[in-house]
Amino acid sequence: MRIGLSAALEHSSPAEWAERNVLAGCKCVNFPINYRQGEDLVQSYVKAAKEHDLLIAEVGVWRNPISPFDDVRKDAMDYAIGQLKLADSIGANCAVNVVGSAGERWDGAYRENFTKETWKKAVKSIQTIIDAANPQNTYYTIEPMPWMYPTGPDEYLHLIEDVGRDRFAVHMDIFNWITTPYRYFFNEEFMEEAFDKLGKYMKSCHIKDVLLEQDFTMMYRETECGGGIMNLEKYAKLADKYNSDMPMIIEHLHSEKEYLESIEYVKRRLKL
Repeated sequence: MRIGLSAALEHSSPAEWAERNVLAGCKCVNFPINYRQGEDLVQSYVKAAKEHDLLIAEVGVWRNPISPFDDVRKDAMDYAIGQLKLADSIGANCAVNVVGSAGERWDGAYRENFTKETWKKAVKSIQTIIDAANPQNTYYTIEPMPWMYPTGPDEYLHLIEDVGRDRFAVHMDIFNWITTPYRYFFNEEFMEEAFDKLGKYMKSCHIKDVLLEQDFTMMYRETECGGGIMNLEKYAKLADKYNSDMPMIIEHLHSEKEYLESIEYVKRRLKL
């Protein structure tokens, strides 16, 4: 596996960006700029990553391609297509997004997220993005979320089948799927199920942790690695089984200091 950070780390040049990631212990990176920032700058970052043996794991999309608002939906579709083309041109493992939401917040929780109509819109949006970008060297992927499609491994397989595109694959964030007591307390078994069913499609992973708060009603809190009960060793071992260079990206921390402390912890714990 290759460990990396979702944070770009403070830097003044592509070369410094790559150097700081290497010094932190990273073996992969999320691409820190988007296609709208110009080809010259894109190639400068690509060159820096290659010179430092940093695998470009992900190009982020993070937009709502099924938004009920026409202007938001159009911009999201255009951006997703542009980012997928970027990922393809630089040889990133994947471009990653969420399915999208049926409300105002792009990644929000809404009842309408779970309708048949929303499923159809999600399938159509993924097909349209892939067909328009026509990637040859990368994949469009969806990160699982707690409150939108797909809600589990079987539903992700169903989504892959309905989309029907070779360049549609999986971004794995097992932690976002910890939404029931069973999945929490039997997280090792749930990991095995997810990797058995989806491992061959996985292009990149997030790594963090989950803690069930001892309060009513149930609340699962995302934490830094080591702050919950998830078996991170098993997670890494399962990922390595399918790809010895599988990216594992640490995310959602609040400062550069926390990211640097977290990667040191993960390296010690996983003996990297």
